[in-house]
This record gives sequence, structure tokens and C-alpha cells, in this order.
Amino acid sequence: MATDGAGARLVLRLAGAGLTAAMAAIHLRLWAEGYRDLATIGPLFLLNGVVGILLALALLATPVRWLGPVAAVTALFTAGTLGALFLSLTRGLFGFDEDIDAELVRPTLYVETAAVVVLTTLAVAALSHRRRPRR
Repeated sequence: MATDGAGARLVLRLAGAGLTAAMAAIHLRLWAEGYRDLATIGPLFLLNGVVGILLALALLATPVRWLGPVAAVTALFTAGTLGALFLSLTRGLFGFDEDIDAELVRPTLYVETAAVVVLTTLAVAALSHRRRPRR
């Protein structure tokens, strides 16, 4: 049995896809429950949800040789989403100020932070596996 980290990469892939899907679901729920009526923020929440679902599916369907770049793009997308949430909590974003005590803010912070860590780890693992010479 090969011990090249394939099992660990599979766990990271599944966790990354699940966290990305959870992030997308949160954004779609908030969009459906009223954020859709907010200028700029509403369409961005819908876009985030749709792109998040597509990225989660890509993480599951991508061949191993392309997993590193897909994981890296998904990590960057999630980090950007997390950054936007921090901006909305601290300075406001597109005229919208989020409150830390709003219903899904804390779960979103946890999901997006975990996703960035998992996806970055997956990207590094997958890219380093690609570069190793085969015996």
C-alpha cells in the first residue's frame, strides 16, 4: 500500500469541498432571507453562493493532477470572502455595516477560517505531490 499522502489529500479534499459548500449555503440563505434587497451586497452574496457551489463541485471532480491549482483558487476565493466579512464588520463594505452578533456572522467566521486553512493545506500538499519525482 502506498503511503504517499493520498488518504490525507482525500480527507482534505472532502473537508475543503464541504466547507466551501457550507460557505456558499450561508451566502445563499442570507441572500434569500433579505440580503438580495441590498444594493451591491445582494448581488455579491448571490454570486458568492453560486461560485462557491461551483468551486465545491470542482474540488470533488478535479483530477488529482489539477487539484493543487483548484484548491489554491478556492482558498483565495474563500480568503477574499473572509476579508470582505472583516471589512463589513470593521469599516463597512459598499455602505453595509455587519454586526458581529448578527445570526450567521460567527458561524461564517468559523467556516471561512477553517476553509482557508484546509484549502491552503490541500493546495500545498497537492502541489508538492505533483513536483515529487516518481520512482
